[in-house]
Amino acid sequence: MLLHTSTTPEERRRRLRERLATGRLLVMPGALNPLTARLVQDTGFEAAYLSGAVLAADLGLPDIGLTTSTEIAARAQQTTRATDLPVLIDADTGFGEPMNAARTVQLMEDAGLAGLHLEDQVNPKRCGHLDGKAVVPRAEMVRRVRAAADARRDPGFLLMARTDARAVEGLDAAIDRAKAYIDAGADAIFPEALADEAEFAAFRAAVPVPLLANMTEFGKSPLLDTRTLADLGYDIALYPVTLLRLAMDAVENGLRTLAAEGSQESLLPRMQTRSRLYELLGYQDYARFDTSVHDFTLPPGT
Repeated sequence: MLLHTSTTPEERRRRLRERLATGRLLVMPGALNPLTARLVQDTGFEAAYLSGAVLAADLGLPDIGLTTSTEIAARAQQTTRATDLPVLIDADTGFGEPMNAARTVQLMEDAGLAGLHLEDQVNPKRCGHLDGKAVVPRAEMVRRVRAAADARRDPGFLLMARTDARAVEGLDAAIDRAKAYIDAGADAIFPEALADEAEFAAFRAAVPVPLLANMTEFGKSPLLDTRTLADLGYDIALYPVTLLRLAMDAVENGLRTLAAEGSQESLLPRMQTRSRLYELLGYQDYARFDTSVHDFTLPPGT
């Protein structure tokens, strides 16, 4: 099997919805790129995520709305090609007005994604765990969600609404917004930057659709373990930037070691081996495929 998905986008969307319908917590790591998405699959996870912060950082940009919908869709398509997992993507504010959000949904459908989330921050946005956020009026976000829902061509494509209102307007307002977004067509809700376990519980008690818990590091929410999140009734545990932080720390330490020691010898035990990388990439499958295509002889007289 060559390194590409063997499933259709419709299959992956159906699988994500069926998985959410079980009521069991879905652990969703954030991939850095197509290869790490494949590794997420290879290590047994059932879904992957593409973080707007990670995609921006990959381009050397801060997470303040500088990326475009077409840049994100192109990266998403590269990732969905490489994994059979359903992939959920961070679509920021929809990259503009409600009509932009509508186009964003269709771009992400075409990219093979299983779903996306839109947030109610002003455009341009900022990281959901920084101070000084601003949210649009509730009616404006309702229009954003409704436009996205109306533009969706595949009803299996998951439309999630994220609210950043907890840090700006308080918990009750965030819950009220979530309910309005559901009425506008959102299938699931992402309450950002909840302050403690009691707030996670209050949101679960008030909102009847699948809920995502963002377990990002160094943020405003506590890092609740999966057992706690399952007991609270959450449907998705998201780890959006974990792999980026791990990888960048390893790269930085490796560079410092190379500069200090003049050799990578001491780093070898911490490296992925060549054989493991080749296994992940399916080198042998490519070799077999190449042989089957090229190992032939022409008939006489041709």
